[in-house]
Amino acid sequence: MGMALFVRQDQERSELQQRLAAELQERAKKRAENDTPPLPDIEDSSYLEGTKKTTSLAGVWIGIVVVALILAVIFVIWQSGK
Repeated sequence: MGMALFVRQDQERSELQQRLAAELQERAKKRAENDTPPLPDIEDSSYLEGTKKTTSLAGVWIGIVVVALILAVIFVIWQSGK
């Protein structure tokens, strides 16, 4: 009889947990609807006028900057060694 009681308590607890979870989800949904304004459509925003998407040359520029920084560090180390 102890095992049947344990299963019954566990079932009641999960039903209560399910009801609480559903209530919390509903509250969170209502709060999200009331608190946050709708997000603007980024593709149609006016601040994007006159801009263009990043091209494949961005990687080349990043590489040039990295090489320049490495050369600058090597130059500083070389000058301090003299």
